[in-house]
Amino acid sequence: MESIKQKPDQPVLPALPDFRNLGVMLRVLVVVNLLAVLTVLVRVDDPGLIAPALVLMAGRVELPLFVSLLLLYALSPRLQSMRSLPATAAACGIVVVAVFGTWPFLLRSENGSLLRWLAWALGAAGVCLMYFDYRSRRYSPALTEARLLALTARIRPHFLFNTLNGVLGVIRSDPRRAERGLEELADLFRVFMRDNRELVPLGDEIALCERYLELEKLRLGERLQVRWEVGPAPADGGALCKALVPPLLLQPLLENAVYHGVEPALEAGEVVVRIGRRGGELWLEVENESHNPSAHRAGNHMAVDNIRERLMLFYDLEASLESDGSNGRYRVRVRLPFRKEA
Repeated sequence: MESIKQKPDQPVLPALPDFRNLGVMLRVLVVVNLLAVLTVLVRVDDPGLIAPALVLMAGRVELPLFVSLLLLYALSPRLQSMRSLPATAAACGIVVVAVFGTWPFLLRSENGSLLRWLAWALGAAGVCLMYFDYRSRRYSPALTEARLLALTARIRPHFLFNTLNGVLGVIRSDPRRAERGLEELADLFRVFMRDNRELVPLGDEIALCERYLELEKLRLGERLQVRWEVGPAPADGGALCKALVPPLLLQPLLENAVYHGVEPALEAGEVVVRIGRRGGELWLEVENESHNPSAHRAGNHMAVDNIRERLMLFYDLEASLESDGSNGRYRVRVRLPFRKEA
């Protein structure tokens, strides 16, 4: 049995932020523009001159800011492979290049100077880097790891209780089937005992869900119907199975779909799982019948919040989770970046 790792193989947070992450780019835009507004408010005493000064400042800030972000986006993999000090120096060098390259096109006042603006740009870059450094220390690797493990642990008791109830339901009528169910349960918990701090192939997550559903069929029998819609074509489905996703992403959603959409029904209930790719994004959807919409939303609150927080830890603002209950159906949609194994 593999021992539990005490430390990650590599730091969870790099020396510099991932400038290809949407959340990082938005934060840079917000921080730099706030600094520009504060600069105007400090330098201008006459309230009537604030609006023209803001327009002039925007004319100086936005073009080099966007050029810097484009260069940082293009060079982000290289920057993250460098050590902290050289990477910081390289990031500042990119800002200098962006300022020099855009200076002839900037909106300037009569007393504007290249050196003054360059100093301001480097100061803004320094503030941004200090902000991301503070944020990385606040959400340190140990804390992030602890939160991920705690969130994963919340899911396991629900799964264990449900599957044990399923085995108990057939242990007298069909002992051999109950034995197979316990073997499946043991296999599943071997998966749960792995290090869940890393992304896993979607194919492994689907296989895990199929085992879970087989165990639920011990209790529900033919009442549980599951329809998988993976990709528009078999070839795409094979590629989708190689996509990397957070561990235990689908299983809690399926558990809620079974509990709220199938168990309350007198007849067979269907759970639909849709998986597809749209450009550079992976889309997952779990849909089931909703017999009591208000109770369904309340019961799904913990699972949905759990997955939403884990998506935030893994992807920041690049991923989202939305739920919708209408027309007697309840749907949970997950959107995340499409990443494949190297």
